[in-house]
Amino acid sequence: MNERKRILVVDDKPRARQSLRVLLSTWAQVGEVREAADGLEALAVVEAFRPDVVLMDALMPEMDGLEATRQIKARWPETRVVMLSMYSDYGAAAFLAGAESFVTKGDLVVELRAILAAVAPLSD
Repeated sequence: MNERKRILVVDDKPRARQSLRVLLSTWAQVGEVREAADGLEALAVVEAFRPDVVLMDALMPEMDGLEATRQIKARWPETRVVMLSMYSDYGAAAFLAGAESFVTKGDLVVELRAILAAVAPLSD
């Protein structure tokens, strides 16, 4: 039996979070989706929710996505992180921070389903 994936969407822009949440809710492989507005909030939500995948914006106030990714991977290495940014030059930094994947927001809708399947495949 396939298990639906728990996903955390982290972005300081409410509209971006809500748009991703709506998109993800249309996919059968996605179960519960939660949101966080910055890296500090993301750490608290990951601790309580234990998502399979975190979709993490790179640039946010309080704690950016790079630092939040480093801390998530140190504390919960099984949690997969996909770093998102408007700027492709954050790709190398995302991987150094421990992200499994990086995608620019402009390509997000096209690539997101394939990325989720690659970083957190459904088990039988």
